[in-house]
Amino acid sequence: MPSDLALFIGQILTKPHQVVALAPSSRFLCAQMAAEIDPDGGPVIELGAGTGNITRAILDRGVSPGNLHSIEMNPQFCARLRANFPGVNVYEMSAGDVSALPIEDAQAVVSGLPLLSMPTALQRSILTGTFKKLRSDGTYVQFTYGPKPPVTKLVRDELGLQWRKSKKIWWNLPPARVYRFNLPTPAIGATAH
Repeated sequence: MPSDLALFIGQILTKPHQVVALAPSSRFLCAQMAAEIDPDGGPVIELGAGTGNITRAILDRGVSPGNLHSIEMNPQFCARLRANFPGVNVYEMSAGDVSALPIEDAQAVVSGLPLLSMPTALQRSILTGTFKKLRSDGTYVQFTYGPKPPVTKLVRDELGLQWRKSKKIWWNLPPARVYRFNLPTPAIGATAH
């Protein structure tokens, strides 16, 4: 069985439209992605699990494998995830179909997707589906290499997203930041119209 790096490079060469990262995420970036996950906080959904670097960081936080639901569309990556992480729920599907997962009230959706390289309609589908699966205080976690938020402004505005960002993670290739997106919290005493 090839190493994770060899598998990753092989998939970049044979399926460049599916794998657009320059290198697998570093352990420093993965740790930041998983840093706020509560081991006892319920289900976690992972988008674009790849070879499992972020998967490993989520499990290292203490999340039980049965509470982790990883979406990956590349069949070779799915096979590697199933072999390396027994008990993790691996779904071979597009992240655009996240709303079809049989999960409710997830505490977080952690994304390794190249979101800004995707068409706006697909971003909208991913984010809309994500927030249907998250509990009201749930968080969508996404990294980016660039200086702007990793969700297009149109989708951010449509959903009314709020966000926080980490300091730059220099020990990643290329350096990256982690954004945590939430829906606005309703004001206490506010009524729905």
